[in-house]
Amino acid sequence: MSCCDLAAAGQLGKAGIMASDCEPALNQTESRNPTLERYLGALREAKNDSEQFAALLLVTKAVKAGDIDAKTRRRIFDAVGFTFPNRLLTTKEAPDGCPDHVLRALGVALLACFCSDPELAAHPQVLNKIPILSTFLTARGDPDDAARRSMIDDTYQCLTAVAGTPRGPRHLIAGGTVSALCQAYLGHGYGFDQALALLVGLLAAAETQCWKEAEPDLLAVLRGLSEDFQKAEDASKFELCQLLPIFLPPTTVPSECLRDLQAGLARILGSKLSSWQRNPALKLAARLAHACGSDWIPAGSSGSKFLALLVNLACVEVRLALEETGTEVKEDVVTACYALMELGIQECTRCEQSLLKEPQKVQLVSIMKEAIGAVIHYLQQVGPEKQKEPFVFASVRILGAWLAEETSSLRKEVCQLLPFLVRYAKTLYEEAEEANDLSQQVATLAISPTTPGPTWPGDALRLLLPGWCHLTVEDGPREILIKEGAPSLLCKYFLQQWELTSPGHDTSVLPDSVEIGLQTCCHIFLNLVVTAPGLIKRDACFTSLMNTLMTSLPALVQQQGRLLLAANVATLGLLMARLLSTSPALQGTPASRGFFAAAILFLSQSHVARATPGSDQAVLALSPDYEGIWADLQELWFLGMQAFTGCVPLLPWLAPAALRSRWPQELLQLLGSVSPNSVKPEMVAAYQGVLVELARANRLCREAMRLQAGEETASHYRMAALEQCLSEP
Repeated sequence: MSCCDLAAAGQLGKAGIMASDCEPALNQTESRNPTLERYLGALREAKNDSEQFAALLLVTKAVKAGDIDAKTRRRIFDAVGFTFPNRLLTTKEAPDGCPDHVLRALGVALLACFCSDPELAAHPQVLNKIPILSTFLTARGDPDDAARRSMIDDTYQCLTAVAGTPRGPRHLIAGGTVSALCQAYLGHGYGFDQALALLVGLLAAAETQCWKEAEPDLLAVLRGLSEDFQKAEDASKFELCQLLPIFLPPTTVPSECLRDLQAGLARILGSKLSSWQRNPALKLAARLAHACGSDWIPAGSSGSKFLALLVNLACVEVRLALEETGTEVKEDVVTACYALMELGIQECTRCEQSLLKEPQKVQLVSIMKEAIGAVIHYLQQVGPEKQKEPFVFASVRILGAWLAEETSSLRKEVCQLLPFLVRYAKTLYEEAEEANDLSQQVATLAISPTTPGPTWPGDALRLLLPGWCHLTVEDGPREILIKEGAPSLLCKYFLQQWELTSPGHDTSVLPDSVEIGLQTCCHIFLNLVVTAPGLIKRDACFTSLMNTLMTSLPALVQQQGRLLLAANVATLGLLMARLLSTSPALQGTPASRGFFAAAILFLSQSHVARATPGSDQAVLALSPDYEGIWADLQELWFLGMQAFTGCVPLLPWLAPAALRSRWPQELLQLLGSVSPNSVKPEMVAAYQGVLVELARANRLCREAMRLQAGEETASHYRMAALEQCLSEP
């Protein structure tokens, strides 16, 4: 068979074998087309390549274009099998006068036919061709060659079919298809638009794996798209707005891309646009805000104006969407606007290196207040059937971000919404199998062209904790939270989250949000201890909380890098112990002794004596572990010292235990080794408080202090109460 015959067979074979199955087949039974059956028999019995080519040509004559169905296509595969197309794809020598890609083109055409059957598209014999098919996308050749173009189209058809199978994307990524598609797109040769479409599909199906396997190539595509976006003057810039978020990497976005993206967005959003033009730009800006915070916005006047414009547009969009009743809310757009509002909140509350000037902050806070009012109005209308929808979660998230920084404005509206927020958080907590970090999913909602799933369980409490921490200080909101059962819910939540930090879990991969959430819970409980002590005494959930704090602190204070959490746990436990001092669990049990020993360790290791050059006397200084976080730690430390002092007279066993730990002796030794001028008055007061109560509570403590030159030290530091106590028998 000549080269021309081969080409003809390939083209005719493709016309018949790849015909659409959209229309009913004319030959659904053997009896209606005996000729086709005879030719298929010849195809099955072919003994060499020439006979197979001839049989394929006969089959195409018997089957008209559009007359082939899936069943017939499968029977053709049964007759041909994979052996013949395998040979066509791997042959290195073509007949004289025949271009070397013609045989491969026929092989790809056969595979494309087979891949129209999903079962065959997932066949190992197709999957092992992925590396070969990927090379065809970037192979050089005559761009006007019809056979080569046909082969490229068939290659994309094969790869797209594989991508549509359950495990197909994984096989394509492993086979180098992502890099090949990137190179095909960047080369802008024939079919580059198909390469981009398939890349979008693979990133949607397996983003992490794609970036892991082909990060340099994907970044090259992102650079090209960003540059096109910055230069675009026609409607393509709006199409790129929809495309670019898909290509943003999960790690750092290159700075040159950020510059191009910001410049392109500034030109778009600074113009008068219709909603279909503006919305994709807002969603792209939201993805950049989620990925980079405000780092993608340049400093200076242009950057501050751009940020103010972004937040302003977002707030207007939120109000228009949520204040108008009876209209369908574009949830993806509004969620993107939430992300931009959250960026505005962060910048308005940033004291150093903020992009915004003070007048801009004042103006934006006023604008955001109106938008938050619209969010509250929307949440007031949410019924039980919608509580687990993603958009409701996104709305609670932005409200939580606002309440974390601002609770004085909209106080009446917030108080009216508090019962809903408690019920909402309780519902998601009780029905969710586990607490998930939904930040990325909220960002996905902002760019997703499709509607997310019907349910979306998530950790709403984590978002509300900072705001509730502020609200528990105020009488009105605190009473509502207590009435709605928020303290009990918070105790359960704290205990659940604490389990994630237990020895059975890998704390090295624990999200920062878990530890921050635990610390914020502690702050809320501290507020309740101070403002509602009766609640701590009567609600059984706080007894369970106290037991957890007692058993957990000894191990926690030994863990590197978790000092701030240990400070919260120790201080909260000491304050609660003062209120629950009559509890059997605090009467010198092993757990209570272990807790107070750990608390003493936290309190006693905060300061050390440090030598100073040119001086014979040391000064009191912070310990290295405490020094870097003392700004966040000092209030807890002073409160812990005060709480420990209050526990001593209530727990008779505590003073002897403190004496055995040698804390009072070492404290006096420390004070005696440093210059009194280096000890601030508030430190002197805190130390004296502890020493006086220990001395009053126990005769052995007084004697030990006297042996440690306690009276002399008290005189040097003008600790009159301690000096008097130690002078007594």
